[in-house]
Amino acid sequence: MDIEQILVTHSVLVKVFLGFLVGGLFIPFMTAKNPLAFRKSSFIYTMIFQAIITMIAFAGIVAVFAADLPWEVSTIIMVGIWALMMVIEIKKYKAIKLANIKNPETHKVLKSAFIKISIIQILLVAMMVVLMVLKAKGVISL
Repeated sequence: MDIEQILVTHSVLVKVFLGFLVGGLFIPFMTAKNPLAFRKSSFIYTMIFQAIITMIAFAGIVAVFAADLPWEVSTIIMVGIWALMMVIEIKKYKAIKLANIKNPETHKVLKSAFIKISIIQILLVAMMVVLMVLKAKGVISL
């Protein structure tokens, strides 16, 4: 496998992840009346989230080392965003797991937090995609 294939794989995984994040926005609405389904769906969502984001990180690290690429600012930003998103997702799931989800007010707050966190995560990924597109087109240099 050459470096172009690795970078294409990384890019495709990022796009799949972005689609997954957008799809995840529907979880609170699909489980609106069933708090336990919300908790179970959140668990499954978190596991898939972690699997995809880990694949993205692995493909990126393989690209860096296989092509002997330098650790540029953009690469460091990607690693930082990856770590931030993992921490946010773990904290979000832990809050859902430990909360008294049967309390309607708690359920409402958690659904709202789920949506807000998902939007923040989508914006982080979209920002990184835009940054890398601008870098590839030579508009910015990082």
